[in-house]
Amino acid sequence: MISGSKIRLDRWCRALLAAWALSASSAWAFDLPELMGLLAQQKSGEARFTEQRFVRGLEGPLEASGVLSFTAPDKLVRRTLSPRPESMSVEGNTLTLSRGGRTRTLQLDSMPELLGMVEAMRGTLSGNSQGLQRYFRSTLSGSSSSWTLDLQPVDERLAAQVRSMRLSGRGGEVLGIEMEFIGGDRSVMDITPERGAAGPARTPARSPP
Repeated sequence: MISGSKIRLDRWCRALLAAWALSASSAWAFDLPELMGLLAQQKSGEARFTEQRFVRGLEGPLEASGVLSFTAPDKLVRRTLSPRPESMSVEGNTLTLSRGGRTRTLQLDSMPELLGMVEAMRGTLSGNSQGLQRYFRSTLSGSSSSWTLDLQPVDERLAAQVRSMRLSGRGGEVLGIEMEFIGGDRSVMDITPERGAAGPARTPARSPP
């Protein structure tokens, strides 16, 4: 026969173990500072991308492919190779566009909508959560081996153009970017890190530890 005190002790032990498991799970949850730390570990890199742009009114997606590169703290380059060569380079506050032998230079602070999207990319790639949160409210889900970062614009001018952004990845690598625009257009980008001798990719990309 089991005494009442023995039963109560077993219940207390089970309750204690459950509480410990819950607190341990919460303490070990993957959070934004941890993700930013992983992303900030590498200072430069390169990745190939393929992009599909779904435009309202068109039957099929517009497709593009090329190379992305990033150099900390703020240089981001997108070189489109197909369907036609063109490039976009951002460094500091300067945006440079090149197409068909023509080059145009603009200041980002004169285009707050574009500045917000650029800072979302640069803030994520450099692990700069303050720069990211200046323009977006972020929600992180998943684990370090497979995470998703949802971004909702908090800047009114940006929110008038962009409905949401979603970045997905593994560890310190960004492997996908989805953007939904006001009006129904949508962009889906898949990113493949380059595994070169100089180190893993880091434009939306980073190699696993």
